[in-house]
Amino acid sequence: MKVAVLGGGNGSFAAAGDFALQNHEVRLWRRDASQVAAQRAEGSRILVKDVNGRHDVKLALVTTDLAEAVRDAELILCPTPAFAQADIARQLGPHLRDGQVVFLPPATFGSMIFARAAYDAGNRADVSFAETGTLPWLTRKHGPFEVAITIRAKRLPVGVFPLANADHALAVISRAFPGVIEPCGDALSGALMNAGPIIHPPLIVMNAGPIEHFERWDIHKEGTQRAIRRVTDALDAERIAVREALGYGAPHFPLAHHYAKEGEIWMYGRGSHDRLTDSGDWREQLMLTEHRYMREDLRLGLSFLISVAELAGVATPLARSFLAIGGAICGEDFMKTGRTLTSLGLGSLHRAELQTLLRKGFGG
Repeated sequence: MKVAVLGGGNGSFAAAGDFALQNHEVRLWRRDASQVAAQRAEGSRILVKDVNGRHDVKLALVTTDLAEAVRDAELILCPTPAFAQADIARQLGPHLRDGQVVFLPPATFGSMIFARAAYDAGNRADVSFAETGTLPWLTRKHGPFEVAITIRAKRLPVGVFPLANADHALAVISRAFPGVIEPCGDALSGALMNAGPIIHPPLIVMNAGPIEHFERWDIHKEGTQRAIRRVTDALDAERIAVREALGYGAPHFPLAHHYAKEGEIWMYGRGSHDRLTDSGDWREQLMLTEHRYMREDLRLGLSFLISVAELAGVATPLARSFLAIGGAICGEDFMKTGRTLTSLGLGSLHRAELQTLLRKGFGG
């Protein structure tokens, strides 16, 4: 099928390369004109490295023209950081057409940002927006046009906005991720599956000293000790309590399953944590105050979780603590600069009104 991939980072290159391996027609959109020109000069190719070897794949198009990239695309995948969503959504909104599906893996309720941008642009096309709990690949770029995929996701719980479009959206996404997609209800349910705001804040905050001391640090190996794991599980319990208070049922994909050697299979499947650390790709220089774990998962992800918890009437002491400490590290009030229902324009809605919006969409 025709797939548009937006962005030039690790996830976007993994998506473009992996979809091309599946013989989909892939168009890659990037802002950086010089990188687009360079990639075109190399034949619009991506070298994908995975457990099966090296795969040199050709994309149908590499472009800086967003309208050209998404024209006639059945699926539009945008795995960019949450802090980049608003700008991309504004550019994309006018170009969406009936039947298209915009998939954000993951998104911190970014599906609402994209849907609102299209609506505010006067676009009344019947478009579906969806998000899931993690990036579908554990991946790192090894060069300008080369990407290594360590693991592909085995289970992706997906929420859809508006929920009325779920059957269509899930069918389209499943063609790109066969046998992997699991419906989890509306877009807020999908947002509350996001693993990043649970696993990464304890890692980035509780390892602040080593991160600033060592030139390179594998936050998922040396940084994932038993004390930190216990805190992660407790933070995850707050997320699950919010889901349950809002009426979302199991499975909740607790992060404990990510590390477990047996039991329920998590999103990346069995042994994924060990394969991640064994790859060596996450032993890297980390800029504590600028890292994506801090600026996206903590600042945006935890502020959003706290905001939804307030609506649900659930206490989140650990989430609030990490948000306060992270803000102190960065010299910023993350609750003010983060992502909340209020900042998304939804703060005045009662719970029943929000649920109606999630089910019917802005036009409903």
